Amino acid sequence: MSKEFENRVVLVTGGASGIGRGIVEAFAAEGARVAFSYLTSEVEARNIEQETGAIGFKSDLTRPDAARELVAQVNERVGAIDTLVANTGGLIARSPFLDCSLELWNECFALNVTSTFLSCQAVLPAMIAAGRGTIITISSLAGHNGGGLNAVHYGTAKGALITFTKGLAREVGPLGIRVNGVAPGLIGTRFHDVHSTAESRKATVDQTPLRREGTPADVAGAVVFLASDKAAFLAAETIEVNGGLGLF
Repeated sequence: MSKEFENRVVLVTGGASGIGRGIVEAFAAEGARVAFSYLTSEVEARNIEQETGAIGFKSDLTRPDAARELVAQVNERVGAIDTLVANTGGLIARSPFLDCSLELWNECFALNVTSTFLSCQAVLPAMIAAGRGTIITISSLAGHNGGGLNAVHYGTAKGALITFTKGLAREVGPLGIRVNGVAPGLIGTRFHDVHSTAESRKATVDQTPLRREGTPADVAGAVVFLASDKAAFLAAETIEVNGGLGLF
């Protein structure tokens, strides 16, 4: 373990399971003081608290005031936030485009895009005052290729996050804050247990140059790198963590 993240405070939204949990574990292993938000994963949140020493906060980040309330709680119990990992997101449900309701479309954007927008607005004033900070967004390969079958709503939302990352990086970079993103491909988590078939997952692996599914730790490694001083001259980038899928 390096000492770079000792005494740094990291907030991971949606950090109780899947990719978010892997990110919480990675930062905790690096010595950071880690806070995370969750909404429905109460049991998982308590488990990761016990295993890592991170502190969980229940929060619905699609609600307008929730992100500010979350940041205030983290500031009080953990400390001033040095790094935000805006990981909250999800597919919600697959739907053919012509059957996709406006409610599903809006819910998907709220969960993936609005939660990131509100979280960034909540942490930025203190980062700007300090003249430093890092923000990492979590998009998806779906943001580049439109998403899998019956997931136009999800792919569009994740594509918006890639654009958001570039725009925000341009605006706050001169103020000392670096904004980057990570776009995972097929990562073996509950997300795909729920939304993907075994056959579709195997077909994706067969098309992936590295011939396997990714793990939350694979994504977490890229996130920790982007938050570190090793990435000090990186801004507005979205790193693909997908085993080479979609690059040919």
